[in-house]
Amino acid sequence: MTSESAYQVVVVGAGPVGLATAVGLARRGIRVGVVEAALGVSHGSRAICVSRHSLEVLDRLGAGQAVEDHALPWTVGRSFFRDHEVLAFEMPEAEHDTHPPMVNISQSVLEQLLVDTAEATPGVELLWGVRLADVKCTEDSAVVSVDTSSGMHRIPADWVVAADGARSDTRRLLGLSMRGTSYEGRYVIADIHWPASLPTGRRVWFDPDSSPGSTIIMHRQPGDIWRIDYQLRPDEDTEAELAPERIRERVTRHLAWLGIDSPWTLEWSSLYRAHSLSLDDYVHDRVLFAGDAAHLVPIFGVRGLNSGLEDADTLAWQLAAVVHGTAEARLLTAYSAERRAAWAQNIAAAEKSTRIMSPEGTGFPLTRDALLALSVHHPEFRPLIDPRQTSATHAFTSPLTWPPAALGDGLAPGSPLADQAVTLPGGRPSTLFAHLGSGFAVIGVDVGEAELAPISARLADAFAPEPVQTVVAGRGGIELADAALGSPGDVLVVRPDRLVLCRVSEQDRDRLADLASALVRGTAPGKPARLDSAEPPESPGERVWLSLSAALDETPDPTAFLTRLALVLGSWVDGATFAQALESSGR
Repeated sequence: MTSESAYQVVVVGAGPVGLATAVGLARRGIRVGVVEAALGVSHGSRAICVSRHSLEVLDRLGAGQAVEDHALPWTVGRSFFRDHEVLAFEMPEAEHDTHPPMVNISQSVLEQLLVDTAEATPGVELLWGVRLADVKCTEDSAVVSVDTSSGMHRIPADWVVAADGARSDTRRLLGLSMRGTSYEGRYVIADIHWPASLPTGRRVWFDPDSSPGSTIIMHRQPGDIWRIDYQLRPDEDTEAELAPERIRERVTRHLAWLGIDSPWTLEWSSLYRAHSLSLDDYVHDRVLFAGDAAHLVPIFGVRGLNSGLEDADTLAWQLAAVVHGTAEARLLTAYSAERRAAWAQNIAAAEKSTRIMSPEGTGFPLTRDALLALSVHHPEFRPLIDPRQTSATHAFTSPLTWPPAALGDGLAPGSPLADQAVTLPGGRPSTLFAHLGSGFAVIGVDVGEAELAPISARLADAFAPEPVQTVVAGRGGIELADAALGSPGDVLVVRPDRLVLCRVSEQDRDRLADLASALVRGTAPGKPARLDSAEPPESPGERVWLSLSAALDETPDPTAFLTRLALVLGSWVDGATFAQALESSGR
């Protein structure tokens, strides 16, 4: 490396998010340098669950098949209160789906597969053993100073992507802080090598005899590696519990409780605390933040890695357009707005999962334990302890998404488009995303290609070299296996990250003439969608659980409060109903 090394984009961090961003940019003709302080990929499982949507993202990078070849798919999760099963869930999987709903793969293996992909992608250079020392920005460029084995070097670039994780040096050097909530609960994470025949899936035990007062999670990984997470009680010393002999003791005790005595070895361990934190803005001068450097979400529901890959997917096409000069830098404000809104979507679900998996205060531990005990005999309470597994986030409130008006059945603007099996003209089977290719897609529902061509041409001119595919769905075009895109006559424009940019009816199709010119300015041609009411409402059960927990947190005497509450509620129902409730609650 010399001080004259120049890249259009420098990515700080060679974790999954940094590598995915680098490959996504390079596939669009951008020269990228990736600086990483470590000498190679990480060790240990870390993030292990990769969602269906993330597999679609990895497909777009050319790594999806390799990941699936190495991973273990799963659909089923089971939760136990002591030795009683209180929840069994199965993630949706249909014949028309192109990927399983979730696969397990160690983050270290995923990183290596992405390194292999990056090394095979022209335009990416990986710089190992290079530690970030400083970042300076001017109005039209940035300079990254790095410390290497041969001394300090300055690397000029147009833009810098900070993907250097939860302890981001970039964030520290710029004096930035994330805001939100950090939880006190602690989990020990252990990888063990254990040739066991148990099926792949999520298993959770609350308050098991093997570890009273704790919660234990087990996941199978490829290569006979099992991931075991167990919660530490508040009175347990962190340093003592992280000693290898103590970890072996606790894992042995749990496996013995399950009736298993086959040999195993401890491969890796770490400690985890849950955080719900985010920067206020993901764009600072010429530095853009992604993944854990931008936001942290609790591990429960597996949103960290998956949301980071979404960041990379969105950032790659938007930043590439700015670097190529086809879009104004204002387009990157949409990246910040969209991805921070996505963090808020993830937090809305993840914080509920955290209050079940690692409750704090007075109220949430009481209500969590009550929910678990009731779920043994009352199935109606079981949805509240569901882990709320990750799903693709939407861009309903993005400044790019339009129009705001409801269009009836079909995909709303801002929705993620899911891959599925399709039949091409002539009867040949394929998949929707394979047919769309990379870049933008203009899809007409029973609309001929001649009517769609002018829309595609304007997008292609505005965003070259990003490709634009024209697709007829329905009459004379592809036949979808499931899920109608819209009504006959509708036109959908789909972004390169496979979010629906807009969906317009035949009557409003003339508005598409302004789409490309608005998009390069980082806005919508009309009023943005701003569908703030699109979030799913809390269920009645969730409202009761959350409000009761908060009230218990605020009262100095929970027993007296619950007695008063029971008397008030008892006065609102007949005596027989109240007696039945008393009997059910005491089981």
